Amino acid sequence: MTYEEFLKRDHFDFEEILAFSWGTLVSDPPEHFEAKFPAPPFLMVDRILCIESDGKKGTIIAEQDIRLDAWYFQCHFPGDPVQPGCLGVDGIWQLLGFFCVWSGALGTGRALGCGEVAFNGQIRPFNKCVRFEVDVRRYSLLKESGASIVIGDGRIYVDNELIATVGQARTGVFKNIAYKDYPLRSKYSIGGIMER
Repeated sequence: MTYEEFLKRDHFDFEEILAFSWGTLVSDPPEHFEAKFPAPPFLMVDRILCIESDGKKGTIIAEQDIRLDAWYFQCHFPGDPVQPGCLGVDGIWQLLGFFCVWSGALGTGRALGCGEVAFNGQIRPFNKCVRFEVDVRRYSLLKESGASIVIGDGRIYVDNELIATVGQARTGVFKNIAYKDYPLRSKYSIGGIMER
């Protein structure tokens, strides 16, 4: 799809999500269009049912199918398989980063933190579907640096039961931080605090 079509789209299927992970979804990407979803098995989204914006606010609803052979059920925990709660939080961050790019931000996405996280349920191998509902509270494009920041509150459901909430999740998209020459050594091959 073209970049213009990408910006106008209100839903994305699994094939399109995978293409975004690999950087092949947009046929005419603008300069600095570098953000991606993590590739499987760390990709936490199988489809985006709805993504919409109303100025600086918006909504994202997405789903992940639960697979009996998912990597995390094999190790977390032997004899007591449960999806790690942190993966649900990462799913919220992944969606917020996507919202930034879909809103026109250019660069590479990074999770920036979150406020309160509360779990009152779990995801087991024979559950069917996880649904993420994210209320975007504020999206900002910082004109001086070209970076963008998004803040949102998320709810995580499994088979239509609310099992977790994530408050004040924050994700940003930044130019000139991508490590495109991996595994070669370069100025981006060492982590630490990002340059201001």
